[in-house]
Amino acid sequence: MGETAIKAAATPSPGPLFCAKRGSAAWPGAGVTLPDASAAPPSPASAAPVGTALQRGDIKSPLHKPWTLPAQGLAVFQGGGETARLSHYFLPRLLLAGKRVLMLDGANCADPRLLERLARQRGVPFAEFNRQIEIARAFTCFQLTELIARVPRFRADFPAEILIVTAFPDLYFDEDVRDWDARVAFEQALAHLRRWASPFTTRSAGLPPGTDDAGLKAASTVAMPPLTVALFSAAATFAPLPARRHFFARTCAAAAEVWKFEIDAGGKLGLTRASSHRVIG
Repeated sequence: MGETAIKAAATPSPGPLFCAKRGSAAWPGAGVTLPDASAAPPSPASAAPVGTALQRGDIKSPLHKPWTLPAQGLAVFQGGGETARLSHYFLPRLLLAGKRVLMLDGANCADPRLLERLARQRGVPFAEFNRQIEIARAFTCFQLTELIARVPRFRADFPAEILIVTAFPDLYFDEDVRDWDARVAFEQALAHLRRWASPFTTRSAGLPPGTDDAGLKAASTVAMPPLTVALFSAAATFAPLPARRHFFARTCAAAAEVWKFEIDAGGKLGLTRASSHRVIG
């Protein structure tokens, strides 16, 4: 994170110019308390619906370590309106394991103040966590597409291993954006996300003076290791226009794993994948 602001000019759109400020106290947030990895889960009697629990910071992580992302590939985490906030609960183990996280926040839910509390609770210098995460916000689908396209450029300065994107494809349901424009932006973004989750090459940022033709050819592309890509979506809570109803299905089809946050009969938060189910709070 740090004091420097990232500024990215978005593709033409009716929305405001993107400006992501890292480490700013002015960031919006709901005051979510990140879970303690060693904390026991709440009892069924004290369990509450996820929205209320998140607002109070009551969700705890049990001992079997459920707040983890896949080791590789593209994964979708879907659920209700609090799904983007739940992305915060995956950060502790990533940062404590030394992973570098690039978060593209289309839901505007990120709050760097959580990292300060997280560091303080674990006795870790805040500056250490600052160096391990960068957060950029998007206010329109065009801006989110632009940020996703710029991931290799971000990684040139900040070699992230994890990419978290919130409100994908939710941000592309904006009815103020024409169907055709939303579709083009969505398809471009999805293609990039699939590419970033696989080994790929990108153009070199620059070459030393005097590079000959052979050196130019060899150095014009740089191999980039794949990212673990996690998309957090509340698309099921939207009623998109008919031309965009396939966006979420297309997103899930591109993923290696699709998980769903659900509240069970006992009021516990769980993650469901195919026939598997994990209780996480």
